[in-house]
Amino acid sequence: MKTLVLKSRAKVNLFLEVTGKRPDGYHDLLTLFGRISLADSLTLRPSGKPGIRLTVDNKSNFAPIPPEKNLAWRAADAFYRRFGLEPALDMRLVKRIPSGAGLGGGSSNAAAVLEGLSRLHRRRSPADRRKLMRLAAGLGSDVPFFLAGSVFCEGRGRGEKLKPLRLRPGRTFLVVYFPGFPVPTPGVYAALRRPGPAEVSASRREYRRLLKAMSAGAGPAAWAPLMKNRLEDPVLPAHPSIARARRRLAEAGSAGVMMSGSGSTVFAVAGSRAEAARLARAIKPCKGMVFLAEFA
Repeated sequence: MKTLVLKSRAKVNLFLEVTGKRPDGYHDLLTLFGRISLADSLTLRPSGKPGIRLTVDNKSNFAPIPPEKNLAWRAADAFYRRFGLEPALDMRLVKRIPSGAGLGGGSSNAAAVLEGLSRLHRRRSPADRRKLMRLAAGLGSDVPFFLAGSVFCEGRGRGEKLKPLRLRPGRTFLVVYFPGFPVPTPGVYAALRRPGPAEVSASRREYRRLLKAMSAGAGPAAWAPLMKNRLEDPVLPAHPSIARARRRLAEAGSAGVMMSGSGSTVFAVAGSRAEAARLARAIKPCKGMVFLAEFA
């Protein structure tokens, strides 16, 4: 079997509403995922030595974690267990997506491992694909999106119930700002004031307007102002540096600025590369990391 090199892309949430609380303790969501060009690199190399070995080259300046706690390692372990195969694998992960940033980096890594191993071991039948999607959902709420292979997906349930969407958002550039620290997701949901039925109904109408605008082929000026993220409500007051970066990008004239997922990343939407470069300069005084990206 040959060595396989895969891109493991990040995501942003272009819309996120909390629609209810589930019996299992999670929240029901209505969200719009958008896959972007910011990516990690994953190399899978079959080995003659039994076991799973993971090497991480961390370009995102985050503290390393033990391999067995890394979602990429856990995805490989789950794959081999589910398909009854003996693991003999070397993995190298080059991390560029910041961790704990609301960009889905770990989830994307897990999906890339599942996708890569399904190719290496020729587990490509429809039944195999269903098994992979169940594995993905068990690893994390965002993992199925990355495994789905679509640039845009509507997510419901915990985010794992997916509907691929063919949207035409026009030429769009994203300025992605990570403040240098994560925001733990459980604390965000614990602090959230859940919206009532009337608010949720209004959000569903806003979401339909966003999809209509993104389907029309117009540029981001037509749809970016319609973005919404309910999780900003608990995060921004608790983290002034995130709120300040968001405000700075908005004042610089972005078509739309929003936090991704539960934070801590904020992204700004631009209709040209020159505008994106100008927004990136505007955010420079804020400490953190800035990336330019596109939907991909």
